[in-house]
Amino acid sequence: MAGRRPWESCDNNLAKLWIGHQLARPVANAQSAIHLEGSKLQLLEANVNTCHFAWLSISLPISKRYHSHSATSSGCSEILITQLFNFKYEMRFWSLDIKWCVCLWLLCCCALWLACLFLQALSLSPSLSGQPATQDSAMAISSSILFCYLLCSVLSNVASSFMYSDDRRDVLFPQILKEEAVTRLDELGKVSDANGYLQRTFMSPASVRAGNLIRQWMEDAGLRTWVDHLGNVHGRVEGLNASAQALLIGSHLDTVVDAGIFDGSLGIITAISALKVLKSTGKLGKLKRPVEVIAFSDEEGVRFQSTFLGSAALAGILPVSALRVSDKSGVTVLDALRENSIDIAEESLLQLKYDPASVWGYIEVHIEQGPVLEWVGFPLGVVQGIAGQTRLKVTVRGSQGHAGTVPMSMRQDPMTAAAELIVLLERLCKHPKDFLSYDGRSNGSTLESLSSSLVCTVGEISSWPSASNVIPGEVTFTVDLRAIDDAGRETVLYELSNQLYQICEKRSVSCIVERKHDANAVMCDGDLSSQLKSASYAALKRLTGATQHEIPVIMSGAGHDAMAMSHLTKVGMLFVRCRGGISHSPAEHVLDDDVWAAGLAVLAFLETHV
Repeated sequence: MAGRRPWESCDNNLAKLWIGHQLARPVANAQSAIHLEGSKLQLLEANVNTCHFAWLSISLPISKRYHSHSATSSGCSEILITQLFNFKYEMRFWSLDIKWCVCLWLLCCCALWLACLFLQALSLSPSLSGQPATQDSAMAISSSILFCYLLCSVLSNVASSFMYSDDRRDVLFPQILKEEAVTRLDELGKVSDANGYLQRTFMSPASVRAGNLIRQWMEDAGLRTWVDHLGNVHGRVEGLNASAQALLIGSHLDTVVDAGIFDGSLGIITAISALKVLKSTGKLGKLKRPVEVIAFSDEEGVRFQSTFLGSAALAGILPVSALRVSDKSGVTVLDALRENSIDIAEESLLQLKYDPASVWGYIEVHIEQGPVLEWVGFPLGVVQGIAGQTRLKVTVRGSQGHAGTVPMSMRQDPMTAAAELIVLLERLCKHPKDFLSYDGRSNGSTLESLSSSLVCTVGEISSWPSASNVIPGEVTFTVDLRAIDDAGRETVLYELSNQLYQICEKRSVSCIVERKHDANAVMCDGDLSSQLKSASYAALKRLTGATQHEIPVIMSGAGHDAMAMSHLTKVGMLFVRCRGGISHSPAEHVLDDDVWAAGLAVLAFLETHV
């Protein structure tokens, strides 16, 4: 036996006993087990993308003629034991109670060990009597081993079906992370200031009602709740150490006009659901650090054209002048807060800022708002960074006049000037290399970055007096400009301003450009991103039972509260797949199972890193 592999002690003339073990549940990327070819065992790895049954086959070599030499039977026994402990069983739910796994394997070990002893006894018996082993004895041995395996299979199925029916719901918590979460998203999606479509803006009646609803759900999850002086809704659990640095999890409760139900709300609901699971399992109070969920009052900036009001206040980057910004009705931020019984003085705004030393980090779950995850076929993706953003308000003033009496050659029409400016913006953002040169403000890498990431949008335009038979006297429009490269974004803005004033001068109209919002690009923290990636991997493995490929890492072109919170602490983001990449639309949609996966990922993050 010295220097020989176990199977080389058996005859080459082997009878093969194939035992198929059927797993009655879907498994992706299943592994086929051990296949016997000649006298050697080969481990075959077969990647199966989609299959309804995974078959695990064990080849048990049985000698046609058993020798009396004990080393031979010992070698065959060693094969069985080696195969048993090298057998890889991919459990669908890796977090099932370990005692069931231990019991199941012990039963299998005992049964197969008895088979080995029986095999040895029969192989020794003929040599003691001086008679060769008969074919009937070989058949008896085969039958006995088959019986032992079938016994193990029955025990396995009983234990497996018990664990699958009961522990599946305990481990994956579909009632909370899927069913209840989806129901709450639908319920929140019905809280609107408009009839027939979804709209919630900063401190509007619907926004206040949504905040109260979220606060109830936070309390249901065992969190202590409050509303701060800028309308942000907070829910916090202190854990084992209330003085430790806190993990903040958040997203926004406001929406755009004619919105979808997942943008912002998904991140709030998944965080609350994950904490509710911890409450139901008795682990909420055992967290190593405080965890605080925040529903930010304003991220979209629809009402006051100033994004991140809620998160910027907590991060300490909201200027006092923001309180005096007014909406189209002349109502200021300060007025809107006071109308809802929130009295904040300019001097106390800075008190909302969190102490950076008290915060461990910030994570945010959000729909991707793009098509990448759907294209690659993954429900979750980790965000590497967020593009920088600038918002402009452009006002073009001309000479108001009668539509029928002013000759075309004598007009100072701000509408046609605005149209030319908008077309210029489109050309500049589609082909930045045609406008920008390799000078002190731009280089080769900047131009390459702009070519792949620069996007520009005119989302709003209005005129005065806005009558069909009047040449407008004034036209205003907005510009939303985004790029991963901050230096490149500034270069584009500089070139846009130059071109814009040249066109206005040529058309004899005046132009005013106001920068309403600026946010630099933000790179997510490497450690948080790695931890979110691990949590996503674990969540998807729980759901599918399959070994997952690499979790996608993508850039975000959309702005998020994480941009403001990056001024306070390290940030990480997790994207959730949305159908068609559609967002800011009633057609926005996330699969129920993807909501479930996101909740499981947050739960895994909390269980592992908090």
